[in-house]
Amino acid sequence: MTAFSLNPDQTARCAELRTLAAERLRPLAEKGDPGHVNRPLVAALGELGLLDRLFTSGALDLCLMRESLAYVCTEAETALALQGLGAHPVHAHGTPAQRERWLPQVRKGHAVAAFALSEPGAGSDAAALALAAAPDGASGDWRLTGEKCWISNAPEADFYTVFARTSPDAGARGVTAFLVPADRAGLTGTPLDMLSPHPIGTLVFDAVRVGPDDVLGEVDRGFRVAMTTLNRFRPSVGAFAVGMAQAALDAALTHTAEREAFGGKLKDLQAVGHQIAEMAVRTEAARLMVYAAASAYDAGASGIARRAAMAKLLATETAQYVVDAAVQLHGARALRRGHLLEHLYREVRAPRIYEGASEVQRSIIAKELLG
Repeated sequence: MTAFSLNPDQTARCAELRTLAAERLRPLAEKGDPGHVNRPLVAALGELGLLDRLFTSGALDLCLMRESLAYVCTEAETALALQGLGAHPVHAHGTPAQRERWLPQVRKGHAVAAFALSEPGAGSDAAALALAAAPDGASGDWRLTGEKCWISNAPEADFYTVFARTSPDAGARGVTAFLVPADRAGLTGTPLDMLSPHPIGTLVFDAVRVGPDDVLGEVDRGFRVAMTTLNRFRPSVGAFAVGMAQAALDAALTHTAEREAFGGKLKDLQAVGHQIAEMAVRTEAARLMVYAAASAYDAGASGIARRAAMAKLLATETAQYVVDAAVQLHGARALRRGHLLEHLYREVRAPRIYEGASEVQRSIIAKELLG
């Protein structure tokens, strides 16, 4: 297998997953309440074995899952991705006790995870986070005080991977990752009314007690936990974007082949044909870069941060372009509530911001190239 082609088994698995998404997952997604965790949908992902694959397969398989789900049901894709993002630090850095307590429930779709990194004053600049972990006497415990914001699955998750400052004025070197159950005293949350349909909220920590048994990885090494998680998931954000772009492209192909305009089919106008060609070229280029970045991650190649940033940047910017172009080709019908492109137009905007905005990806790429 190369980074530029899929083998027959991979192609067949993608087709099977698109069918499962259409038949099993999309009906559950349509019954969900926007802005809230769709627990039946999460449970179905567990029953189908997809949540287990978050921890047993490589970055490329994760990308193929996210692309396939996004093509058919973005809600299912997002539910899968958020489980992975929130629980991967436990899988990769947790203690045996932490893994035993939470990961079986995540795999089954019975426990909802969340990744709590962003703050009102520290979004893409993760090293600037201010949630304070103050020592609590001689017990080795800390008290978390502060706020997290724009946290997906908050405030309805069952546990949070939380990044807090254990060493003041130490930048990225003074951050520790904690596993914080949602029922911990002093932890409250409020939902935010956002453009995307999945739940996003704020978390308030009012002297929330955490101890050594809650640390993920090492004290003051939490920034590494965050970055290794993001390096794994950033290419798959690109895969999510590619799935949406392909759905928009296919919708445009169908519409322009059927729509009568100016005495013929819309697709026969040269301007339309050139637009479709540009959409297809950009989508395929983004797909190949995503696959290449994920394959490099799986192979343990060098330059993972740069490759992951490139894949996320190109794919998310491409998806925004392709969805917008598809809307333009459809005209006003694409803006009706409930139309596929109206849905994709709302969904496609956020990936250019979360897990590092496009400008941050460019900074990562420049830093890697320029040293």
